[in-house]
Amino acid sequence: DRSGEWLYGALHRAGYANQAESSRRGDGLRLRDAYVTAIVRCAPPANKPTVEERDNCLPYLERELGLLERCRVVVALGSFGWDGFLRADRALGAEVPRPKPRFGHGAEADLGRWTLLGCFHPSQQNTFTGKLTEPMIDAVFARARELAG
Repeated sequence: DRSGEWLYGALHRAGYANQAESSRRGDGLRLRDAYVTAIVRCAPPANKPTVEERDNCLPYLERELGLLERCRVVVALGSFGWDGFLRADRALGAEVPRPKPRFGHGAEADLGRWTLLGCFHPSQQNTFTGKLTEPMIDAVFARARELAG
């Protein structure tokens, strides 16, 4: 979908992907020093996941994060992704700062093991209205590369 086009285009421009598009499994996409996952595992009705769906899917994210030993930077797409990541990090035993780090485009939170970066979700609502532009998403991934070294 269009969100994926924006995401993979940005990953390609930042040097994390070998191609700017991915439409299906086995289409040749290769990620370098990047991993893409989701807070919610299935497309919910009206594409609006509920808190209950997030909480039901968090154990999957927790297991994935536990396997990503070299991961140092996480880019959360949208406030739902931001909050979901913070919940998973807390479930893994991290002490999430109080008050909870606030989501915003370009926001950064040092969480010890990870630095969490916020990016507006590349939904059509955000990209069609100009709330998220290519330079904005590119800046977040450039910052991720800078932080990761």
